[in-house]
Formats: sequence, structure tokens, C-alpha cells
Amino acid sequence: MTRATHARLAIVAFAAASLFICVTPTSRSATALPQRLDDASFWALITEFSEPNGFFRSDNLVSNEMAFQYVIPTLQAQLPSASAYLGVGPDQNFTYLASLKPRIAFIVDIRRQNMLLHMMYKALIELSPTRAEFLSRLFSRAVPDGVSASSSAETLLAAFQHEEPDAIAFERTWQDLRRQLLRVHGFGLNVGDMATIDYVFRAFFSSGPDIRYSFGRGSGWQPFPTYKDLLTQTDANGVPHSYLASEELYDALRDLELRNLIVPLVGDFAGPKALRSVARYLELHHATVSVFYTSNVEQYLFNGDLWQRFYENVAALPIDSRSTFVRAYFNNVGRPFRDPGGQLGPRPQPFVPSPGFFPPGGPRSVTLLNPISALLAAYSEGRVNRYYDVIELSR
Repeated sequence: MTRATHARLAIVAFAAASLFICVTPTSRSATALPQRLDDASFWALITEFSEPNGFFRSDNLVSNEMAFQYVIPTLQAQLPSASAYLGVGPDQNFTYLASLKPRIAFIVDIRRQNMLLHMMYKALIELSPTRAEFLSRLFSRAVPDGVSASSSAETLLAAFQHEEPDAIAFERTWQDLRRQLLRVHGFGLNVGDMATIDYVFRAFFSSGPDIRYSFGRGSGWQPFPTYKDLLTQTDANGVPHSYLASEELYDALRDLELRNLIVPLVGDFAGPKALRSVARYLELHHATVSVFYTSNVEQYLFNGDLWQRFYENVAALPIDSRSTFVRAYFNNVGRPFRDPGGQLGPRPQPFVPSPGFFPPGGPRSVTLLNPISALLAAYSEGRVNRYYDVIELSR
């Protein structure tokens, strides 16, 4: 038996042990997940679990995935009571959180800017009891006439598109946002952190509902969907699930924010600290990972050996038979590939999707589900060696 095989078997054994631990009290100090985190505990999780700031080539202020709601009905059926949610990236996580209502969520992203983006959202959502008030603050625009609690997300966002940004409203909200984070909560954000939040907030002020995945990148980035496009999507049956689809869904998200249960972390999926810290926290609190939304981060990890470190971290997480990866796969056949450093190069290890994998005329990405236990089993058996092995395990 090779050293690699020994290592993979050890990983699966550790995962099995973690699963046993998460349902069996390990010590008298173990407690259930809190109903809310106080401000000091919330900030301590961010500071103690986070890793150093990392690099990604895009601001990624909003998502570029149009089909991410398609899997929500399946997830709701599989997970009538979600435990912990792990995710990456900006506010597409909010749609999953509003629909699945987990007991706690950790958003782990390599960029500190993403953590600070979530802190901006946290303050604005806490200050805004309704969807219209939230959008008014986010875009520094007046609440349009004719919108109400029953308005659809399409109606709301279309109305805000016709409102002009207001510099006075921006400054008023900026002061409210600063007060909420620094004085009301007492979070230890430094001058550089607040400058980053100011940059992000100004991007939403400048672009409004038309803001895209990479703010300020020029016309070459225009094919990406806007915030309005993303928040008015539906599942495959035309049912809207976005956190702005109804007051009820927005309230579910706001409740999590008010209880400090959406914890944004700075962390590399393949790093030594962030995911391992989350794993220990969940084990201590008898919780399992119900959903791990990875977007397409794994694609970048397979440019070297980082994917192996990531799956070792995943194996440390407490899971059960329903724990599920949610991942995005982009239809990049025939397009140039860029590595995480942004260098243009040949597309590695070509993968040809089966017929029907991408619906004709549909979005250029699909959202896929994969049981975490199935991925770890395939990894231990040596059946995962490239990114497209992971995609082929997903449905």
C-alpha cells in the first residue's frame, strides 16, 4: 500500500471519527449551538478563526452564477432542518441562508474584502426592517413610490433602477453604518478595514442595481449578470427564492444577522486554520455541516496540490449522510483558462459535458450537488485526481 493510499485512508477514518464525535458528547464542556452570539463572541470567532488576507483577481462584489437557485427545492427536501452552513463569496449565500434557515453559517473567503463586504451587509440589513429600506440604504436612493411589502423582487429592483443616487443619503447611511459596526457592536475594525468598506459601499452607490461581478473592470466584463439579474432569478420551475423575493425570506435572513449567526471569515479552503477551526467549533457544539457551498473554488485548487489539502480540511468537518456540497461549474469549453494569478494559458484536462448538461440557451453555469461523504470516499479510493473528476461526481 502506497504512502498516498495510507494518507487517504487516514483522512476517511478521521472523517468517520469526526462524524461519530459530532453526535456523541466528547466532554462535559460540549454544548449545543447558541441561539445567538454576543458581539464579543462573534468578533472573537472572526479574529481567531481567520487567516491572512489572500488574493483573487476580481472584486467579486456580486455573484456571476445565474442558476444557483435551481438546487434549492432539492436541498429543502433533503434538509428540512439544516445545522451548519459553510459558503464562499458575496450575497448569493444569503439566498441559500434565507431558504434553508441553518442554525449557524460561516462564510469563508480568501479575501479580507469579502469579509468586510459581509460586515457592510450586516450593518445595512440590521438597520433595515424591510426590503425597500435595505435597498434604499444599499444604493443610497429614495424608496420609490408604489412599492409595498407585497412587491416582487423584480418590481422592487426595477423601481430602484429609476431612482437617482443621492450623495446626502450616501453620507447619512455611511455614518449610520459606521456607528452600527464600531459603536453599537464595538467590532475591532481598523482604519484600513473601514476604507475598504467605504470602497465597496461607493461601488453600490455608483452602479445601483446594475452593479456586476467585477466593478470598474470596463466593457469586457459586461456579459456578467447585474445585481438585479441575480436577485430576480428563480428555480427551474419559476419559483423565486432570493432573499429579496419576499418579506418573509428577507426576515429570515435579517433574523440570522441580528443574532450574529452569519460569521464571515478570511480563509483559504486549503489553509491550515479557518476550516479546521470551524470543524472544532462545530464538533464542540454537536453540529454538523449540512451544506458547503464552494462555488467553483475547487477549479483553482486543482492548479497544484492545494485540492488535496482542501479535502483533508473537509475530512475534519463533522458531517452526516445528508451533508452536501453545492458547487458551480462554468461552461468554458473553447474559452481560454486563467490560473489564480490571472495568467492566460491552455485549458487543463479537457472535460466534455454529456448532452443536456447545459440547457440549450440557458445560463453558462450550472449548480451541482454532491454528497460530501461520496466525495471523501472517492478521494480515499484514488478516484479524484483532477477537477473534472469532482464535476463528474456531481449532479
